[in-house]
Amino acid sequence: MKKRKKIKKYTDESIGKVKIMTDFLPSPEELVMKEESVKVTLLLSKASVDYFKELAEKKHTHYQKMIRVLLDKYASHYDR
Repeated sequence: MKKRKKIKKYTDESIGKVKIMTDFLPSPEELVMKEESVKVTLLLSKASVDYFKELAEKKHTHYQKMIRVLLDKYASHYDR
């Protein structure tokens, strides 16, 4: 069992210079909305899949998600 750190007593001291940040977090509605997706079968080159698998492992994510995001960004760029 880990030892708990002792909590220091609260004191009424100045906290220094404060910077007010704009709200950058998404709304709860944006968090639960999910884009419609379609399951497809796609043949990719072994080299491409190996590349994304290696990169995904380094970034601790899923290679399919990386490919999906890449395609989404490509499509939105040229959909203008």
